[in-house]
Amino acid sequence: RFIAKPCAINLGIQDSGPHRAQPNAILEKVFTSITKSPDAKRLEGLAKQLDWDVRKIQRWFRHRRNQDKPTTLTKFCESMWRFTFYLSIFFYGIRFLWTAPWFWDTRQCWHNYPFQPLTSRLYYYYILELAFYWSLMFSQFTDIKRKDFLIMFVHHLATIGLITFSYMNNMVRVGTLVLCLHDASDFLLEAAKLANYAKYQRVCDAFFMLFGVVFIVTRLGIYPFWILNTTLFESWELIGPYPSWWLFNGLLVTLQVLHIIWSYLIIRTASKALVRGKVSKDDRSDVESSSEEEDVTSNSTKGVFSTSSNGSNRLNGHVAGGQWTGE
Repeated sequence: RFIAKPCAINLGIQDSGPHRAQPNAILEKVFTSITKSPDAKRLEGLAKQLDWDVRKIQRWFRHRRNQDKPTTLTKFCESMWRFTFYLSIFFYGIRFLWTAPWFWDTRQCWHNYPFQPLTSRLYYYYILELAFYWSLMFSQFTDIKRKDFLIMFVHHLATIGLITFSYMNNMVRVGTLVLCLHDASDFLLEAAKLANYAKYQRVCDAFFMLFGVVFIVTRLGIYPFWILNTTLFESWELIGPYPSWWLFNGLLVTLQVLHIIWSYLIIRTASKALVRGKVSKDDRSDVESSSEEEDVTSNSTKGVFSTSSNGSNRLNGHVAGGQWTGE
């Protein structure tokens, strides 16, 4: 309200939403009571009833679906808040872990387990992350529903479960590694969104490509070969098959499956960008784009985040098709 909004206004971002549909009681009743996306048969019936062209009715429904979406200013402010949080918590985690022995030797995560001290810095790191992901969980139901709603819901559940479970079982050392690793790419995604909303397309594309590289390296490289290696094998070797071993690693493997899905979506978007010369429209986009003359047009001129209000993604974070999820 006091920082992000003035910044957006200075960058020329207007608080104006999509084109609003003209008032029509019949179409409004169909939209609210029957369907938001009528099929061809219903469109023809409405066209005869109103004596309208079918394409005009299609445009009406498209505008009606879009008019409730958040404005670019709202999305900019949300992304700026997430960028601030992700960047701050990432540097806090790096600063804290740089002097931690388990950051350099993952076997230290299990040394003298479970009798490991919980320092105040460790405690606050955990509580801040847990509070933030709970906020993402609740806000997902009030935000615009996206194509990756279920994936993000599972991600938030797995993340909250992991943070809570590892805290209760004093597995905070390996937990801090997981948290810091996931925060490494999220702020880059939000930076790309901010550049897109401000219409700095080249900056947006550069940040997105950097985000994609960091995401894939951390989630498909470091995470399985560093994190999963210590939780699956080193923990088994040093402390044995403790009762919660299966649940803990099950949640971690679930995250890895989500990483693979999001990485695929990132690579697909990046491939389109190389062909078209810029980052293409977000696959998970919520606002439909079309000219007044055409019902469906190419979205190749849209930025990847031009229609996303979250996200990151939510990727809440994470990458992916429309929020790109970053988490």
